[in-house]
Amino acid sequence: MKQLVDSHCHINFIAYKNDADEVIKNFLHENYALMIVGSQESTSEKAIEYADKYERGVYVSVGLHPIDLVDEAEDTVVMDGVPYTFKNRQEDFNQDRYRKLAQFSDKVKAIGEVGLDYFYFDKFSPEKIPEFKAKQKEALLGFMELAEELNLPIIFHARGEKTDPFGVYDEMFQIIKSVLDNGRKVRGVVHCFGGNLGQAEKFLELGLYIGFTGIITFKKKSEELQGIAKALPLDKILIETDSPFLSPEPYRGKKCLPQYVRFVAEKIAELKGISLEDVAETTTNNAKNLFSI
Repeated sequence: MKQLVDSHCHINFIAYKNDADEVIKNFLHENYALMIVGSQESTSEKAIEYADKYERGVYVSVGLHPIDLVDEAEDTVVMDGVPYTFKNRQEDFNQDRYRKLAQFSDKVKAIGEVGLDYFYFDKFSPEKIPEFKAKQKEALLGFMELAEELNLPIIFHARGEKTDPFGVYDEMFQIIKSVLDNGRKVRGVVHCFGGNLGQAEKFLELGLYIGFTGIITFKKKSEELQGIAKALPLDKILIETDSPFLSPEPYRGKKCLPQYVRFVAEKIAELKGISLEDVAETTTNNAKNLFSI
């Protein structure tokens, strides 16, 4: 079944340093397309480098992850028993730089991932947090302006504070709504959605898609998210892996691969009581329509 699209993966990350092309070719052997998502200038460039090797099926989103605006972090994640250390260098938003990146290749089909991320703010001094939030908001607005200029959709990222996981979605909704209320255009997807049903429905009212990852397959603490996936109309859903992270059941704890997007599709089919073929056809059409692939 060559119908699935992984609408969000990070083949450009260090976890695929030795097997990126093999992973991409294996995915395309059985599936339609994947979107390699940038999180900084360097990973956006790497995504373009990979995509330009392929005639079809590999596309790119360029962007600056909101946590990379404010933090130089180093995080080690063990996958398949192998530790991978993900490093980032704090990067200031430069609209001209990302304009050039977005125009560098016709494989660039979106801006992202960009947005708001407060998850690690508990390690910062409280007086710095308003400054960091303002910096993320400023960059988000700048990326939205760029996306409108270039007629590209946006891959939105949102992750709340550990004590308030939902509040960030309300903040991002208000930012997007204010732009739309001023007569501007916004298209895109809220990727790896982690809000509540009411928030998801409000994003749909703005014309956005909702992205689901392997989290919906988890056996514990995923019931609410499964309920949201069941409730939302299929023609407003994208499926994704966020690989190398968030491997679905039955591969939890292992390095995630783009082809595991099939498990996300299967879970949505199960939740909605429809066929896998229906999920594949509709979500692939959704991705084709949003990203013009």
